[in-house]
Amino acid sequence: MRVKEVNISEYKLLSRGKVRDIYDLGDTLLLISTDRISAFDHVLPELIPYKGFVLNQISRYWFEKTRNIIDNHYITDVPSTIYKNLEKYADLMTGRSMVVRKAEVIPFECIVRGYITGSAWSEYKKHGTVNGERIDYELRESDQFKAPLFTPSTKEKSGHDINVSFDYIKKELGDELAELIKRKSICLYKYGYEYAMKRGIIIADTKFEFGMIDGKLTLIDEVLTPDSSRFWPLNEYVPGKKMVGLDKQFVRNYLLEIDWDKNSEPPHLPDNIVEKASEIYRSIYNMLTGKEI
Repeated sequence: MRVKEVNISEYKLLSRGKVRDIYDLGDTLLLISTDRISAFDHVLPELIPYKGFVLNQISRYWFEKTRNIIDNHYITDVPSTIYKNLEKYADLMTGRSMVVRKAEVIPFECIVRGYITGSAWSEYKKHGTVNGERIDYELRESDQFKAPLFTPSTKEKSGHDINVSFDYIKKELGDELAELIKRKSICLYKYGYEYAMKRGIIIADTKFEFGMIDGKLTLIDEVLTPDSSRFWPLNEYVPGKKMVGLDKQFVRNYLLEIDWDKNSEPPHLPDNIVEKASEIYRSIYNMLTGKEI
């Protein structure tokens, strides 16, 4: 089954994002991860089989494993057992939904980079900097940084996010909260990185999102998924070589290869690209969790 959207009449739809449908359950929220896929700020026409299931289950997996690092908003992933009037949607929601606590969202993408790639590599080649900060040692594409870098950006409702300095974050949020966010982001990345390495995966970079619940910093949204991270197969890693990962970058790479201006309506994905993308999402789920779909 491919799920494009879930229309629940019993509760208020708060938002229908690029991937998730979010419903207000009163004291909590219902997050449903669909099979929609986005690239370059566009939702693509095709659905990727199992994608929503993978995103939801991987986030749940990490939420449970990182509670000793920071609290998160996850409550349960089986809302139909709690909210009986949602049972008729069970086929659409099972495995791809979770009930979470409401949070006051902190409007920044908290990006941690362990390796130089993507936009960071482009900036470094031109200016010798990453997120405006000078790197005082030589790097090749896909090289590992001496230590993970915290490179935040704004969280825009539409259009591109904007890279910002850590000093900007401190001015907006205050020194204490900004330092806590940076420290927790790097701790989460290091934990995920070490865990994934044992399973044959390099987490090259990732992004986290946070909110405040009862005055306490809380991890929200998704965690270390193929949509929010770059996953590289460890056995294929070659420093200095452009890496092809087990993540959404595969679809982005296809779109970069064809004649699309990224401003007009996005093109359809061929069946083989859809099938390969689905295979990538399922493989990363298997490698991380040891479970098959």
